[in-house]
Amino acid sequence: MNIIIKDNDDLLADFAADLITSEIQKNPSIKICFATGNSPIKTYKKLIQKYEKNQISFENVVSFNLDEYVGIQPKNPCSYHYFMDQNLFNHINIKRDNIHLPNGIGNIQQNAQNYENLIKEKGGIDLMILGIGTNGHIAFNEPGSLLTDRTKEVSLTESTIQSNKIYFNSINDVPKTAISMGVGTILEAKKIILLANGSSKAQAIYDAIKGTITSNVPASFLQTHSDVTFILDKEAAKLI
Repeated sequence: MNIIIKDNDDLLADFAADLITSEIQKNPSIKICFATGNSPIKTYKKLIQKYEKNQISFENVVSFNLDEYVGIQPKNPCSYHYFMDQNLFNHINIKRDNIHLPNGIGNIQQNAQNYENLIKEKGGIDLMILGIGTNGHIAFNEPGSLLTDRTKEVSLTESTIQSNKIYFNSINDVPKTAISMGVGTILEAKKIILLANGSSKAQAIYDAIKGTITSNVPASFLQTHSDVTFILDKEAAKLI
């Protein structure tokens, strides 16, 4: 496990973008799983800047995403499809055929299996980018998730619904379930980086890095991975 601590989230984003750029330069057809939420937004902006300066090409990159809300259409501004387009994909030269997100519409169980099959068909994920929830969730793997979990429909906890209500008109509009990569799926990635900033993430980071490995803190399962890097700002790292 590697732990990188930066003075602020701008420096965090610089470091993360440099790391991702290095991985793409080493393997231009790399398979990357992207995260959504506030944590990676600045990193994505830095990647866009690198692309605009011709320092990086996404032409052969294959992308996956961790999760998507159930019942939200891809073109809905609250969807993670929309988030990725607005914050990264629309601004780089990634091919649309190389973009893969979970499908939250229709038969979710079948969609989940199809997603697992697609990941295997593409040869697995080389680089996994994660955020972390205040309750220690990774993707939408809430407390109680198992090490063996695969992509599936999951129920969101009240704390996650509260955290995500800022993206919706009201809390009643926040979906109660999502389709999410499981912990087992995440841990099969060759390399994992987790981004966290702000004091609200400090306890979750402590539990993930220093705590007992437990399903009560799904991020603690990252301790079992051979190549994981936590990239934190000082506030998120203050308890470790």
